[in-house]
Parts: sequence; structure tokens; C-alpha cells
Amino acid sequence: MPFTIAVAGKGGTGKTTLAALLIGLLKERGAGPVLAVDADPNANLNELLGLKVARTVGELREETLERIADLPPGLPKEQYLELGLQECLVEDEGVDLLVMGHGEGPKCYCMVNHILRKYIDVLRGNYRYVVIDNEAGMEHLSRRTTQDVDALLIVAKPEPISIRSAKRISELAEKLKLRVKARYLLVNDVPGELSLALEEELARTGLPLLGLVPHDEGLFRLALAGQPLEGLPADSPAKRAMAQILEAIGEPQRAMDR
Repeated sequence: MPFTIAVAGKGGTGKTTLAALLIGLLKERGAGPVLAVDADPNANLNELLGLKVARTVGELREETLERIADLPPGLPKEQYLELGLQECLVEDEGVDLLVMGHGEGPKCYCMVNHILRKYIDVLRGNYRYVVIDNEAGMEHLSRRTTQDVDALLIVAKPEPISIRSAKRISELAEKLKLRVKARYLLVNDVPGELSLALEEELARTGLPLLGLVPHDEGLFRLALAGQPLEGLPADSPAKRAMAQILEAIGEPQRAMDR
């Protein structure tokens, strides 16, 4: 099984940017193949990775339900969905991307979701790492879409409300008994030294603090220009911080490889 990292957090914390930085670092180090999963309905991970998406899993699910009565005789639904899932996969050197797309509507998705989960699990087995950019907030946790995760990185901004939100996300993951081996706190866009009050707030989360990612003007300039993160220089403060974080959570994978 691959080593799976899921990134979660309240909207606006920069979780997608940090997920993209992790994916880019794994690619640079030749640690792949990596499967990147954009599980946020407001999907933009592909933009940060410089990849174009032709079809999402959500669109495949809707198309299947609309066409299910018109499928050619002898073509099993499982085969149709498996072929469609391959079309959803964006392949690149060292990294493949799967975009989940929009959530479910009022239709009955049980059969389709069951088949899709089955083949996504099979697909995951082809990779050494899986990095999941979860949707903002806690809805994905209540739907139990974050499962079989080695490291859940809960991202917060250096603000009391954001840190308390991270604590609630961790508590919900615990309450739902999700299959998450380790949960960590990661504070993003830190302008300087943390105040004593914020350090106390961090301690109250009960989460191990994996790292602080400093404010990075380079990230802001790339976002303004609409450019992927591969244009970020090697001395980028955020990139250096994420490299240290990857070292910290990469130890389990190296142990597995020995």
C-alpha cells in the first residue's frame, strides 16, 4: 500500500498550496510515482501543479447515472466506470492527478460510489505515495471519505479561530474512528514569531505541531500571475519549510522501503 498523506483545514488556510508543495517535492526527489487526489469540489490543485483536467470523477458519476439505461448490451457497469476512471486520470512524469469534482446531488449514488471506491482503491496500489487535498472544513470527514491515511495534516493560520477549527477537525476524526494513523497540526503563512498566547492555543489542540510555514511572497506572486508552483525558487521559505515537514512524515515510508 502507498504512504498516504491527507491535507485538511478550514477554507483559506492554504491547504491546497501546501498539498501542491508536498507533491512537487516528492516529484523532485524521484520518490514517485505519486497519485495526487483533489477531493475539494472547488478544485484548483491542477492549476498549482500545471496540469489540465478534461474530466472529473464527479462528472463521470453523473454521466453514468444518466446513461445507465443506454449502455451497450454486454457492457457491465463496472467496466464502463473503470474505463471512465482511466479517462479521468491526468498522467504526468512522476505524478498523476485524479480530480473528484463536485459533490453528490439528490440522485441515488450508492451503486456508482461503491464501484468507484473499489477501483480507486485498486488504482492507489500502483503508487508509492498518495497526497489528498481534502475539501475545506469538516464535511469530508463526516462522509468518511478520508480513510486509510498514514498522516493527516490539519492546516491552520496563526489565528485563534483557525487553530480552534483545526482542533475540531481533529476531534471529529477521532469521534468518527477514521483509519488515520497519525494527525498533525501545521501552521501556515506565519509572518514571524508566534506570540505566547498563540503558542498556548496551539498546545490546547493536543495535536503534535509538525511545523510552521512562513509567509512567502514568492507564492503570492505566482498566484497573481496564475502560474504553477514549479516556478518557485529552491530558496523559497515555504518550500524549505515543507521539505522539512516531508522529512518528518517521510520516515515511515523509508522504514517500509528498508
